[in-house]
Amino acid sequence: MGITRLFRRIVAALEDPNIRANALALAGGKAIGLILLLSAMRMFLPEPLHAADAGPSPEVNALNTVWVLLAAFLVFCMQVGFVMLEAGFARSRESINILVEGIVDTAICGVTFWAWGFAFMFEPGNGFIGTTGFFLKGLPETYGSTGIPLLAFWVFQFAFADTCSTITSGAMVGRCGFVGDILYSIGVTGFIYPIIGHWGWGPDGWLATMAVPFRDFAGSTVVHSIGGAISLIGSIALGPRLGRVFLRDGGGPPLPHNIILGAVGGLILWFGWYGFNPGSTLSAMDMQGISRVSFNTTMAACTGGLTALFYAYARVKKWDLGLTTNGFLAGLVAITAPCYWVSPTGAFLIGVVAGVLVIWAMDALEYLRIDDPIGAVPVHLVCGIWGTVSLGLFATGQFGLPTPTGVDTSTVVKGLFYGGGMAQLMSQAIGSGAVVVATLVVSVVLMYAVKATGTLRVSKEGELEGLDLHEHGMLAYPEFVIHAGGSPHLAASDARLMR
Repeated sequence: MGITRLFRRIVAALEDPNIRANALALAGGKAIGLILLLSAMRMFLPEPLHAADAGPSPEVNALNTVWVLLAAFLVFCMQVGFVMLEAGFARSRESINILVEGIVDTAICGVTFWAWGFAFMFEPGNGFIGTTGFFLKGLPETYGSTGIPLLAFWVFQFAFADTCSTITSGAMVGRCGFVGDILYSIGVTGFIYPIIGHWGWGPDGWLATMAVPFRDFAGSTVVHSIGGAISLIGSIALGPRLGRVFLRDGGGPPLPHNIILGAVGGLILWFGWYGFNPGSTLSAMDMQGISRVSFNTTMAACTGGLTALFYAYARVKKWDLGLTTNGFLAGLVAITAPCYWVSPTGAFLIGVVAGVLVIWAMDALEYLRIDDPIGAVPVHLVCGIWGTVSLGLFATGQFGLPTPTGVDTSTVVKGLFYGGGMAQLMSQAIGSGAVVVATLVVSVVLMYAVKATGTLRVSKEGELEGLDLHEHGMLAYPEFVIHAGGSPHLAASDARLMR
């Protein structure tokens, strides 16, 4: 009888959605902890492959090492830009939540990318996943033929993985639960990004080893399209923020709480991109390549921002700061894949198209009633696709690949507009399509699995109270908030939603 009563109590408790969500979250956390514990124990077991058995390592190139580390530090600075951009474009009551998520996502990425993410992405295995080098064990002291110490190369690639994770959160701000963010972040940085990224950037990835290799110099597809696709599914799984009225229903996006902060964040991202793109040469010896990539990065950002500015003015007769910021970010995302292989003219045109596409994509999301507060999907997914495909159009056929001591032009990349035919364009379309479709499919599984735990979206009361207070117990601007019983007064529109 005692067992029967206990069983009935358990069943009754699980009927409570809050108890069910907490139980599933606890079970998930225990499972993750067990995996990490077993993985850590694995470090102390004998390794089947040791650095001494992996063959001689290329001599370390000091200049290239310093160059890659400086670029890594610049890319990491993009995290500052991302949290400022997101916090500025969001509402004040979720600012702290955005910063905490950004910091925690970075920490999670560091652990997972060390434990298994780097192995999945950059070590040999098969065309779909790397299968050696977990916890960086048994690897040579330098990575491949780069002449760069393995740990320096890891720091650079960790900053890229962290960028993809941060992109993901952009479309989900304002209503995503903190536990849910932790769960999907593990899925993104631990599995989706490194495994699918292996296809294009792994030493034996199936896209990189096609007859006409898929090219993505610094990550329009591998970083930005993956992050943007996950953002799209996340925003759909969450649904719009409470009170969000779309344009076709007589409303529009809520105003940013601090557009100045958001624009400054965008400019910091632009600055960080000078590590993102030029640093991807992995070689300070390729001076012409670094110069060309830096110029093309600058030009695409400029034309993307100007195009968005003037296009927005033609529509609403106002010089829009938010759209201009997303415009230059769109140009930066688009030029990331082709920056090494296109001319200044190509970079100019790629940025122009991106500046238009980002606004069209924002219009499409608004029409489809998909709530993306930051514009993550238009900037990173749509313009990431455009940038990847544009390589197959604008690659001049003059440039090959950077090497540790200069550049190799024995194999050049030539696009359709420069007499290269359809071959490179088809490879780019196949690569972009495969990565985006695969990411969308696995993101559906990830986001709806997290949603099933009840942790993906906060409660209605928590969202109206504000994620900062509800999840973190503090406010970004306490001196400007009128308190009543320890909680801020609700705005009139929010109060109506409580009825």
